[in-house]
Amino acid sequence: MNQDFIGELYKAHCCKAHLPGHTEVCHFVEDLLKVLFPELSDKSFHSKEEISVFCRALATRLEGLLTKIPEKLPETPASLAGKTMFELPEIRKRLMNDARAIAEGDPAAGSMAEVIRTYPGFYAVAIHRVSHEMHLLGIPLIPRILSEFAHAKTGIDIHPGATIGDRFCIDHGTGIVIGETAIIGDNVKIYQGVTLGALSVEKSLAGMKRHPTIEDNSVIYAGATILGGNTTVGNNSVIGGNVWLTRSVEPYTTVYHKPEIVAKTQPDSESGLDFII
Repeated sequence: MNQDFIGELYKAHCCKAHLPGHTEVCHFVEDLLKVLFPELSDKSFHSKEEISVFCRALATRLEGLLTKIPEKLPETPASLAGKTMFELPEIRKRLMNDARAIAEGDPAAGSMAEVIRTYPGFYAVAIHRVSHEMHLLGIPLIPRILSEFAHAKTGIDIHPGATIGDRFCIDHGTGIVIGETAIIGDNVKIYQGVTLGALSVEKSLAGMKRHPTIEDNSVIYAGATILGGNTTVGNNSVIGGNVWLTRSVEPYTTVYHKPEIVAKTQPDSESGLDFII
């Protein structure tokens, strides 16, 4: 191989930023979820002290990850790690409500344990609730590593900046995208392939609200795309499958896409459907 290229690679590696390891971050959140939800763990705790020791070790691990971030932190690594761990009771409470909403809303769900153990929607939201708290604390990089880890595992892409209310239900979930400034209210249900995205904006407007607001008790069916920071779906609304929406709708509104479907029982040489994929 060209030695000049090898030298270029060596220089890049010598100058790389000091960053927390991707694997370390992902293992941290996996262990965190395992202690919050026994359904996700094959580890047994035999006393409250064992759990306490495990949680203190998690805080120490997070502090270590934070010391590897090159950007200036808003507080000391120890303070940020402590504040993240302090939020765990509230995070678990909200996630139990999410799991309950999924179990109650999905006829295929056999139990809360099944939802927690097997549902990708719950797993993605669990990681989001952790990464969102870190985002609110001003922790850089790690929340995005966590969100992309969940994305890779579940096919559900939720930016850590997105604000999500209580009893959030993702059904199936593959292909869902929820942008940074999206706001989702309570008791909202979203199906696979939904995008809560931004209209095209200049980079200079990155700090503006670019993604839609979905108010309480709304349902968004598969394949719907809702765009824009000024777009609000009013409470108790239903957005049908494959809808493309760039304007607000009032509460208690049903929006649906009405395609024309043609079915023929006999071959039609003029149908234009003679093709090979």
